[in-house]
Amino acid sequence: MVYVVTEACVDVQDKSCMQECPADCIFEGGRMTYINPDLCIDCGACVAACPVEAIFYDAELPADQEQYIELNERFFAEVETPKGGRKAGKIFFDVDLIAGLAPREEA
Repeated sequence: MVYVVTEACVDVQDKSCMQECPADCIFEGGRMTYINPDLCIDCGACVAACPVEAIFYDAELPADQEQYIELNERFFAEVETPKGGRKAGKIFFDVDLIAGLAPREEA
């Protein structure tokens, strides 16, 4: 794993990160985006593009967000994805923990 999408992305899915990613490794799930660790080239372009600061380098994750390493990995273990996130479009699936979260209230 290189970069990880965390809880701040749930129900936001701005997709600016997807547009900036030169490796096309970010996939849109049902409620959040996920970074495919096998496709990520460790460039960090997604971090600067994220308007809600939901993406972290795995070694710099806040302690309360460390479970998102496993959640990102599980997404790709549980769903067959094509070689690029932009081509895939929205994949109406999330790992169980994300799917079970209460909807984020709009501000």
